[in-house]
Amino acid sequence: MSIINNALSGALAAQVALTAASQNIANLQTRGYTRQGVLLGAMGPDQSPHSTGSGVQVTALLRFSDNYKSQAMWRAASDQGQYSQNQPYLTQLENVMGDKDASLSSGIDEFFKALNAVAGDPGSTPLRQAVVTSANLMAERFNGLNNVFNSQLQSVRQQRSAVVDAANAQISTIASLNAQIVEARSAGVSPSALIDARDQAIDELASKMGVEVSDNADGTRDVSLKSGQALVLGGMHGSLKAAPTATSPQEFSLSFAGTTYVLDANKMGGQLGGLSKYETEKLLPLQKDVDDMARQVAERVNTQLGLGFKADGPPGTPGTPLFVYTPGSSTDMLKLVPGFKAEDLAFSSDGTPGDTGNLQKLVAIKGQAITLTSLGTVVLSDADTQLVGKLGVDSKLNKEALKTAQAVRTHSVDSWQATSGVNQDEEAVNLAEFEKMYNANMQVVRVATQLFDTLLASMN
Repeated sequence: MSIINNALSGALAAQVALTAASQNIANLQTRGYTRQGVLLGAMGPDQSPHSTGSGVQVTALLRFSDNYKSQAMWRAASDQGQYSQNQPYLTQLENVMGDKDASLSSGIDEFFKALNAVAGDPGSTPLRQAVVTSANLMAERFNGLNNVFNSQLQSVRQQRSAVVDAANAQISTIASLNAQIVEARSAGVSPSALIDARDQAIDELASKMGVEVSDNADGTRDVSLKSGQALVLGGMHGSLKAAPTATSPQEFSLSFAGTTYVLDANKMGGQLGGLSKYETEKLLPLQKDVDDMARQVAERVNTQLGLGFKADGPPGTPGTPLFVYTPGSSTDMLKLVPGFKAEDLAFSSDGTPGDTGNLQKLVAIKGQAITLTSLGTVVLSDADTQLVGKLGVDSKLNKEALKTAQAVRTHSVDSWQATSGVNQDEEAVNLAEFEKMYNANMQVVRVATQLFDTLLASMN
């Protein structure tokens, strides 16, 4: 009864197709799920000269995936990860350094404003005390900003360590899924769910660092860094380590198969590369500039005060330093000399009461040039403004790069979704079509059964 056999093969094939459609619909909202389908093929005739064929069979279960689109999506994830990590830190520094009531510029202006005010009455104790108070406030501005730098530095390094730990977990997961995929294929079981899970792990890893992915004939995928070092080879995997040293606070290494490689974090891409580049190219240089500014302000004011004379005390009593500059201090980079009093301000250039010659030279420091690493030679009064302007440019460039990276990522995900994602309308059509196919084949079975019964009845 070839009619029944053909019909049964068609019904069974329709059942498999309906199962694939139902699986797709069930995973309509599953992130990273790749839709599946069936490939049907006609079965050839048997040895009979009158046989038209032996029905239909499911020749393969299909995964609708495009490797090029997956690779594009992973590259976009790396770019987006790199710029997204920098922006919160840049925005915070913009807000702190650009605040009119808390900026270095306003602190420096208030200090020199107090010096100008005392010029009209150099012997006034309240005006002198205002100079000391404004000097202390200026020092606190420097210290407060330095604390923000140190806080960011600690946060960047902690975040980077957390990213490394998460990356190692994903690297291990990819290798484990590679092994499971090989086992499933060997057992004749569909590895589609395992492949989806592995690709999702690769996507998450790609956001943390730039990776290159290559396919193997056994269904596994190898993953390596852009610089060529292997992270995953089949079922084997390496391990990343962030190990700060005295000479390199952000040294990275990769251990694989008993060999350890030192990595350049700035070239890793993704979140790790973004955090490292922010630290080395933005945060540390800016902190060095502010440190240099504090040092030069302290040195010049202290030097000039040492050349003047105090109003009180024996005639010709030389001035004493006002500031203490401590390089590398996490809390008190710049502070007043302990016990410094208003009467210690040496405004006279010759020791004569009422003379303000040295005071005028102190006021002139604001217009003097200082040297900063990132800006070169700038006037002290403009230094902070230029640093804030440079920071604003860096932040804007990063925002634009992030916006572009997000757009590319969105486009690449949409492109992947168009090929691999589940389309509800398309699956509804598939359900209807394969339901018709199933019902039609069952109708053929009923017709064949009726013919067989009729044949048996005619023989009695």
